[in-house]
Amino acid sequence: MKESVLFFYGYFVFFYSMALLLSYAVLIWLAYISLTRSYNTMMDPYVRRIIRRSPYTPGVSIVAPAYNEERTIVDNVNSLLLQDYPLFEVVIVNDGSTDKTLDKLIENFDLVEVPYQYNERIPAKPFRGLYRSTNPKYERLTVVDKENGGTKADPVNAGLNVAVYPYFINTDVDCILAPDAIFKCMRPMLEMKDVIAVSGVMTMSNGCTVEDGRIVKNRVPNTPAPLFQTLEYMRSFLIGKMGWSAINAMPNVSGGYGLFDRDVAIAAGGYSSDSLAEDMDMLIRMIGYCCDFKRPYRVVQIPDTCCWTEGPPNLSVLYRQRTRWGHGLMQTYGKYYRMMFKRKYRQLGLITLPYIFFFELLAPFIEAVGLVTFIYLALTGAVNWGTALVIFLVVYAFCLVLSLVVVFYDYIHSRSYRGFFAYFKLIVAALLEPFFYHPFIVFFSLRGYFRFFMRQRVVWGEMTRKGFSNKNNKDDDKDEDAAPATDDGNAYVYNTASAADNQ
Repeated sequence: MKESVLFFYGYFVFFYSMALLLSYAVLIWLAYISLTRSYNTMMDPYVRRIIRRSPYTPGVSIVAPAYNEERTIVDNVNSLLLQDYPLFEVVIVNDGSTDKTLDKLIENFDLVEVPYQYNERIPAKPFRGLYRSTNPKYERLTVVDKENGGTKADPVNAGLNVAVYPYFINTDVDCILAPDAIFKCMRPMLEMKDVIAVSGVMTMSNGCTVEDGRIVKNRVPNTPAPLFQTLEYMRSFLIGKMGWSAINAMPNVSGGYGLFDRDVAIAAGGYSSDSLAEDMDMLIRMIGYCCDFKRPYRVVQIPDTCCWTEGPPNLSVLYRQRTRWGHGLMQTYGKYYRMMFKRKYRQLGLITLPYIFFFELLAPFIEAVGLVTFIYLALTGAVNWGTALVIFLVVYAFCLVLSLVVVFYDYIHSRSYRGFFAYFKLIVAALLEPFFYHPFIVFFSLRGYFRFFMRQRVVWGEMTRKGFSNKNNKDDDKDEDAAPATDDGNAYVYNTASAADNQ
């Protein structure tokens, strides 16, 4: 019986791995198609001039939640206000901060509380007040004060209730946006039909030079954790999401930066206030709404870098981030698994959700069981080491090629980094990633799954950041106790209370 189980599992892992490698090969091909198309839709000066001068240019609301950000909030808000776009506003949502975040905003931006009829189109924690500036320099800024909602989704919902423009950007106060980020993401909205969301490329700001809220020199991180994450983000956006975008099957729009149709987002019910994967959850809700009402839709990934964010600088912070991601992925599938394999939900139901379930959600389980099985077979002398070595080399070579392709894509398309040495560091990271980074990601994901099954409560915790006020924001300058923001700027801490205690 034991031999039969091991025999079956061996063949299962083989065919599962081959299917996974084949899917990556298809994504590489689809990403190439998307990147080729993108050359024909570059933001030329003529188009920028038309958008800037036209009276019909749609406005955009930048919605950014803030929780205990007193150390960096002023610099971060100034950075968001630097967007080069004719019609936009910045809505900062103070999500019940217990420090001086609100006081800093009031003091530095000349804010006063103004009367406002708060129209709660999407449920959120109680609204306290709304602030506007008496200084014309900050006329684009609106600050919302509300009670803490426990997750990022709740303050974003409050921000949408206040936002006035038909499109909104979901970002974080710790993110640095490219000056033309709105221009880049609005072009697909204006040129294509039925676009409900646009995703821009995100990357690590660790190691970059920042002046006056802008990236003036983009460097590859020097420390291991952010370096591996840079490569990981490049794969995710330039191969994964660009590939999915080619067939209109995007799985999510990053919570760190994404442009959305506000009316569709509100009609879909806004963000789930209890969601820990609000980026995927929101997109599923929006697509589900369009499919339920037989409305055409399109979600687009562009290959341009629009946002830089501080990534976890060490394993302890990375652990918090990826554990929450694992928890959020399980939570999302618990809510939307009924959409799988249903034609009604088009590519989302027939391709995206099944793919993510089999090749992303189940992958950590299969890898963990495979490792235990291999160790058992090795100890019992049942491993054919020659065959095992060949299989390992094939898989390793494919993973390496995948990373080299994405480095090549970046070099050819956008030249994010200058000089050979920057790309050489990424190639070295690609060589080492399967041994020194990926195993931790698998373990962290499994910990997130475990916490989900144990129904452990997750709340928005406190995050201390170095910020961007220093001219040289280098990895090796970071304080040991600093905890830079994750991809969506939120720190979450786990509580032993069950989810039922939240009700």
